[in-house]
Amino acid sequence: MIEIKNLYKSFGDQEILKGVSAKINKGDKIVILGPSGCGKSTLLRCINLLERPSSGQILFNNINITQKNININKIRAQMGMVFQNFNLFPHLNILKNITLAPTTLKIKTSLQAQKQAIDLLKKIGLADKLKSYPSQLSGGQKQRIAIIRALAMNPEIMLLDEPTSALDPKMTGEVLDLIRDISQKSNMTMVIVTHELSFARDIANKIFFMQGGLILENSSAKEFFNNPKTDQAKDFLNLI
Repeated sequence: MIEIKNLYKSFGDQEILKGVSAKINKGDKIVILGPSGCGKSTLLRCINLLERPSSGQILFNNINITQKNININKIRAQMGMVFQNFNLFPHLNILKNITLAPTTLKIKTSLQAQKQAIDLLKKIGLADKLKSYPSQLSGGQKQRIAIIRALAMNPEIMLLDEPTSALDPKMTGEVLDLIRDISQKSNMTMVIVTHELSFARDIANKIFFMQGGLILENSSAKEFFNNPKTDQAKDFLNLI
């Protein structure tokens, strides 16, 4: 599904990614772990070109999306993205937040998008919030809305960048339960950056462990947590 080849990314003189290569197969549930500043979020954002790599290639369904002539908006429509800080439109109510992208991109008619939005809201117990505005919701509610907004595009892959980092423990649990439910009930491909190790152990079939701008370990979750190969991974797990 996705192949990352020798990816580099620098911000000015600071090199963040230093030759990352990896494959993401359809149906994978991949969690990217590593210490702060190791390049986890940068790698995730490069996958859909929210950050454009300095060099290297990203192939999505055998198409090199780092080519200059690529229609990146068409590619992004197939990649749902969930951010740390929700990124809901504050001037739109929840129903319009969810239906805006699928109707604007003509993926669904207005009626189809509204029906899907209402169905998704019912599934997460927030159907009564469809006319509310983001400022009227808790952090956990906003993040769950952000997740189903991404799902409303019917993406092939979901990218989640530390989706619970701005939440308190109770709200963190709500959001992790939703992600876990999506993972268990669908074949959705997911790549998640998180510091929640018990959640990573529970949901992931693969772990990418990063440090210093490189993937040092690419293994099953069981193997990573029970038998990490590198000293860096052992130190990381011991510290956490």
